[in-house]
This record gives sequence, structure tokens and C-alpha cells, in this order.
Amino acid sequence: MSLPDEKQQMELEAAAFRRLVSHLRNRTDVQNIDMMNLAGFCRNCLSNWYLDAAREAGVDMTKDQSREIVYGMPYEEWKAKHQVEATDAKKAAFEENRPKE
Repeated sequence: MSLPDEKQQMELEAAAFRRLVSHLRNRTDVQNIDMMNLAGFCRNCLSNWYLDAAREAGVDMTKDQSREIVYGMPYEEWKAKHQVEATDAKKAAFEENRPKE
């Protein structure tokens, strides 16, 4: 078994990213705060990483545009359709575990 070459690796990473985004779009029941509390990242983090990569590549993109790529719709629309108020326990867990940058 051989490892992928650099081009193949990039293609595989892109395919994995597309699958992750598709999965997150379909799992609207999973709230960002739950993802943050369990995994340390959420849809917003993913869209920020996408935005960082775009800017590093010289692509002129806004935060709203990168969020729409990840959410599959404008962020405010996604929030109105799918986001629920987090419980006090989830908010406390987030504050305790939030990344210290």
C-alpha cells in the first residue's frame, strides 16, 4: 500500500472537507455549542479556517461568505431555522473549556 502523492493528498483532503461540510449541513440538530464543548471546534471555527485559507491564497472573501459555504445558507438564516438557546449548563461548560487564545 502506498501513500498518496501531494496532489492526491490535496484531493483527498478536499473530499474529506466536502463530506464534513455536507454532514454538518445535514445534522442541524447538533448545535455549535455542543460541538465546541465536545470537540473544541464548531461550524464557525471551520468557516473561519476556510476564510483564513482563502485569504492566504489571495482570495477576497468575507466572513459572511465563508460561513455561507459551511452552513449552506446565510448564517443568520441558519440561526433562525436551527439554533436553539443553550442551557446554562452548556454555557458554563463552554466558558470553562473555551480555547484560551
